[in-house]
Amino acid sequence: MKLLMDLHTHTIASGHAYSTLKENIDEAKNKGLKILGTSDHSYTMPGAPEPFFFENYKTINQEINGLRILKGVEANILDYDGKIDVSDKMIHNVDYVIASLHSHCIKSGSKEENTDAIIGAMHNPAVKIIGHPDDGRFPLNYWRLVQAAKKSGVILELNNASLMKTSARTNTEINMIALIKLIKNNNIPVILGSDSHIYYNVGRFNEIIKLIQEQGLPEELIINCSIKQLEEKLQK
Repeated sequence: MKLLMDLHTHTIASGHAYSTLKENIDEAKNKGLKILGTSDHSYTMPGAPEPFFFENYKTINQEINGLRILKGVEANILDYDGKIDVSDKMIHNVDYVIASLHSHCIKSGSKEENTDAIIGAMHNPAVKIIGHPDDGRFPLNYWRLVQAAKKSGVILELNNASLMKTSARTNTEINMIALIKLIKNNNIPVILGSDSHIYYNVGRFNEIIKLIQEQGLPEELIINCSIKQLEEKLQK
């Protein structure tokens, strides 16, 4: 399996990550990636940058050292209606939005309330990816989530960091297995994200690859293997 991209990465701008964009670019090149997406946390996350950080993305070249750069933001879902902390000016300057539930920005509700929050975020046309829908601290109705992803075309992420020992998320492997089974049954594409907060984890997919191989997830459903498929998703 040749993985060509990593769209879920963080830099020191997020406030709780530890590498620069240049360090992440160098690591992506070393790992043979063709596309690096930089997606720092939006402003309601403690320590995250102000909106102008994302509005000024035009200063970053679209290609650096032969690596294609996509400019994204990991938005925080703020309520059970799916409101996110991304302004129109920010959206104008980003290539994609990842929308995620974070305990610093929203209190976990019931399984249906948490699911409503994500599905509500999917209604925002700027949202292209749902980040780490695997955290047991935010129980979800995975059947509803997959049906909403199938209808909207928003991509569900399989997050490598969630499976690492350093993760604060809970029950992630069990939740991912349940999610992968529904993804297979509904034949919807997914994206793998490293969710790296330090350069050496950029393009790290070891844990999630092991899991998807055990679960028999077909390669054709993994967007990281196809630049064309990614472009089609981002253009919608």
